[in-house]
Amino acid sequence: MPSEIFDSSLWESGELKIEWVRRHMPLLEGLEKEFSAEKPFKDMKVALSVHLEAKTAHLCEVLAEGGADMYVTGSNPLSTQDDVAAALAHRGLNVFARYGADETEYKSSLRKVISIGPDIIIDDGGDLVNLIHSEYAELVPGVIGGCEETTTGILRLQTMDREKKLLFPMMSVNNAACKHFFDNRYGTGQSVWDGICRTTNLIVAGKNVVVAGYGWCGKGVSMRAKGLGANVIVTEIDPVKAMEAVMDGFRVMKMSEAASIGDIFVTVTGCRDVITVNDFMKMKEGAICCNAGHFDVEVSMSGLRKLAVSHHPARKNIEAYVLPDGKSIYILAEGRLVNLAAGDGHPAEIMDMSFAIQALCARYLAVNKDSIKRERGGMLKAVPEEIDKEVAGRELASWGVTIDVLSDDQRKYLFGD
Repeated sequence: MPSEIFDSSLWESGELKIEWVRRHMPLLEGLEKEFSAEKPFKDMKVALSVHLEAKTAHLCEVLAEGGADMYVTGSNPLSTQDDVAAALAHRGLNVFARYGADETEYKSSLRKVISIGPDIIIDDGGDLVNLIHSEYAELVPGVIGGCEETTTGILRLQTMDREKKLLFPMMSVNNAACKHFFDNRYGTGQSVWDGICRTTNLIVAGKNVVVAGYGWCGKGVSMRAKGLGANVIVTEIDPVKAMEAVMDGFRVMKMSEAASIGDIFVTVTGCRDVITVNDFMKMKEGAICCNAGHFDVEVSMSGLRKLAVSHHPARKNIEAYVLPDGKSIYILAEGRLVNLAAGDGHPAEIMDMSFAIQALCARYLAVNKDSIKRERGGMLKAVPEEIDKEVAGRELASWGVTIDVLSDDQRKYLFGD
């Protein structure tokens, strides 16, 4: 079926973006050469739903170079970059995505991508996997497996697997060490503040920043806020993570307490209703709220819309909501993923590692398609340790860094004969 994008004439601008990230993604560059020679995805269809910007486009090209027939859509209507979508379509890939698509159009694009009967699924948030299980069950037997790289997506897959409803193998890319240690912490930490700062054009130093959630992403957001000079407050539900935040030098309290103190609020939990109507009512005049979790459910936008007496655009990607007491609360990027809806997402070098894991896991599925479904355990699979180590080794090599290797005597001492 023909691609459905906003404007095919934008391809040259998208091409420049893709070429820029290509120069800063050495791991994918190396894999592209290997895949070109090996063709691990020959005669296979790959359905991909990931935030559709330049780094994702480069991953798509690497998979296509490996022989895959690519069907591509975005995983968030506000993170799709129309010029990048046009560039991919210009290169012959099948693309169905447009910036600002409404819910109906967004779901239609997902259906177009999944209805082709994919052999491999590359998912970001779990929409494709949930869709094929719920609406295209007849296509499930043809799926070799897939990859999921978000915390939110893994939570959805864990539920499906626990209930024996996940019917093909999915690689838990988000849980790979080279993903969550670096992508979630350093990638999210930098890109969230890039999105906030470029959108608001306000200083962070001296402000009270409330970070909801102290997982790997929350750690990164808090660390970078501290580096920018903010007074950081963390809210948590996990006592161990709360202890860790305290020992990392941050104040920890309930959201109900932090609501009246914070100047900037960032949710990064993977849960819903983290900031509620009661919290909005306690906030200062001019408080800024944004979300860095995958879905737009962490900041209760439905509750805010009911509470507000009016709302209006305050600046691109900033909506002002006027509450009954006359104060204004500012929401960035409609409460969607702020680093992508109001920015370019993670730095290219970070996504190089994450997408290298995606690409290698996809190859692992293709090569082991006859045996992986027979493995013991559930259908949610850990990334093999050798893939993690391969990515780490490739990354160190690209930095020009070498490390020690155990001698035979050391190996025997540690592990025995």
